[in-house]
Amino acid sequence: MMNTKYEPLFKTFSLPNGVELKNRIVMAPMTNFSSNEDGTVTDQEVNYYVRRSGGVSMVITACTYVTANGKGFRGEFGADHDEMIPSLRQLAQAIKAQGAKAVLQIFHGGRMCPPELVPNGEIVSASAIAAEGEGQPVPRELTDQEIEDIIKFFGDTTRRAIEAGFDGVEIHGANGYLIQQFFSPHSNRREDRWGGSLENRLSFPLAVVEEVKKAAATANEPFIVGYRFSPEEPETPGITMADTLKLVDVLSEQGLDYLHISLQDFTSVPRRGVEDARSRLEIVQERAGGKVPIIGVGSILTADDALKAFETGVPLLALGRELIIDPDWVQKVEQGKEDEIVTKIHKDKQQDLVVPDPLWQAIVNTPGWFPGV
Repeated sequence: MMNTKYEPLFKTFSLPNGVELKNRIVMAPMTNFSSNEDGTVTDQEVNYYVRRSGGVSMVITACTYVTANGKGFRGEFGADHDEMIPSLRQLAQAIKAQGAKAVLQIFHGGRMCPPELVPNGEIVSASAIAAEGEGQPVPRELTDQEIEDIIKFFGDTTRRAIEAGFDGVEIHGANGYLIQQFFSPHSNRREDRWGGSLENRLSFPLAVVEEVKKAAATANEPFIVGYRFSPEEPETPGITMADTLKLVDVLSEQGLDYLHISLQDFTSVPRRGVEDARSRLEIVQERAGGKVPIIGVGSILTADDALKAFETGVPLLALGRELIIDPDWVQKVEQGKEDEIVTKIHKDKQQDLVVPDPLWQAIVNTPGWFPGV
């Protein structure tokens, strides 16, 4: 029997477009480094998703690149041309067969792409400004026409997601990748319509949203469109919490189905830009939660952590690393076995956890990333 205090986590939830989620827990998008060289998904990767799709109401996949020069990770799967649709379909069907909605996260890495993964080793961004850090390559500034093309590629990839049977897409505007690079005063020093003022820096993210929504409207049934963003950047100049609240204001007017905040820890507080001691999650929820559902995320390990995050008022919570550590998290809470939830990774459990080799190697060789390593 479920402990009654956790019942709120299991209420159904209707997104603005009418799609109903069976509970309030979704799987966060996490890179797994496990696709084939040609960008098709591997069986290991599909099995990894199957193992984690049984309890949650929605699975947001690892990001997929919308164009060849946007590939940001080794072993990232592709959605940049129609030959990829069968590969994408395999993933969508596997997730949906377990009872979860399948949402494809769509992305361009911009200046964060490793040169060896992109055509001719040429990385691109809003401006020719390298990311901070030792030895970071200087990207080439995109031309106006190339920007228009990339916007179109986001729409094309959305169409492929529809054809592959996904229930939706999430626009990846977070974690320092291309969409965020256009919004950030650190990476965007342009003086044309795509840069300069805050309004101009919003042009590219909003154009992508518009193009994706146009493609989504061609689906036969309601198709989910979400947007993920990071609240602040450490760089100077960089995105402040004040900038993000402007972004959130504009995004909340776009008819999106949800906004997904990218946080390492759901309790983290603003660094600069606002005089507010509350968590970033609470501030964003207060600002936009009345207009668009917010997904909260970040270091939710136990059922009580989830309740605490839920108390901020957000209607949906994403679990990331915790679903790798314990794929049965949702089922355990549902069955009143929350005391049996595992919150540390066990180094001898790879087979039981169905984690592909490249992801497993990354986990065990990156101290501090996962509890227990």
